[in-house]
Amino acid sequence: MIKDIFGEGDEKLIKIALTHPSYTKENNFSDLENYERLEFFGDSVLKLFTSKLLYELYPTSAEGELSKIRSILVSDAILAQVAVQIGLDKQIILGASEEKQGGRKRESNIACSLEAILGAYYLSGKRDEIENFIKEYIIKYAEDVDKHFEKYNAKDILQQYTQGYNKTRPDYNVVSVTGPAHKPLFNVEVTWENKVIGRASGKSKKEAEQFAAFEACKFLKII
Repeated sequence: MIKDIFGEGDEKLIKIALTHPSYTKENNFSDLENYERLEFFGDSVLKLFTSKLLYELYPTSAEGELSKIRSILVSDAILAQVAVQIGLDKQIILGASEEKQGGRKRESNIACSLEAILGAYYLSGKRDEIENFIKEYIIKYAEDVDKHFEKYNAKDILQQYTQGYNKTRPDYNVVSVTGPAHKPLFNVEVTWENKVIGRASGKSKKEAEQFAAFEACKFLKII
């Protein structure tokens, strides 16, 4: 699927971009053989092209508005969704321990590998392909993020409120996980001052927490 999107690239770089640090650690390989360096570079590649496309999409928006939208578009939650959509999660090379601990479903692992892939293909000269990929798979979320930013940023909004109110933070608890193993649904409650202020479900723990925070914000009439 990756080659269908980006075409041929530097095979060595692509393999590195798919290799999780747990694999190199377990096999006593060099840290240069896992995705961390490429992820560092790919993060900048992602932000560059996302910024360019947002700049063109919103010609009258100020810097603050563009930064706000971009911060969500390049978040682990969005990147992980995109990575799963293109089947990248199935191609990551994990250490045995990380595999057993559910690392293939961990948002941070999937998102980091996607950033590394972008770095690998940028160095392979596939800049047009990268821009087209971001336009098709990531920028499509921009309109919804722009209209419903609170939904995507509810955890930060809620925490700012609670800390400003009495210098405390809300707590998030997974009350149950339902659905089949390959497609779990996380059910989360958010509590503050010893009472439940929001409940929601999501395809990942992070997504469920974000939605629960949004419900809490509405309950507290913050948004």
